[in-house]
Amino acid sequence: MSIVILGIDLGKNSCSIVGLDTAGSVILRRRMRRDGVIAFASRLPPCTMAMEACCGAHHMDRSLAALGHEVRLMSPEYVRPYVKA
Repeated sequence: MSIVILGIDLGKNSCSIVGLDTAGSVILRRRMRRDGVIAFASRLPPCTMAMEACCGAHHMDRSLAALGHEVRLMSPEYVRPYVKA
């Protein structure tokens, strides 16, 4: 499993994540708690993390960047809601 981009949809209690490979295919979909996202990311090789720039995103940004990941925060107007189908 080689995740190149990990999209994170931050919620109050739980976060939805989706992992993409080099071809842009979805290879991972999960829902986990906020602290679980950081623990999950610590087991991944350095990749690009994308998330909406909201109140809690900056704390998560610093935590993920300390693990060696490249974090990209997007303006809320450019974020498409996380949809499973």
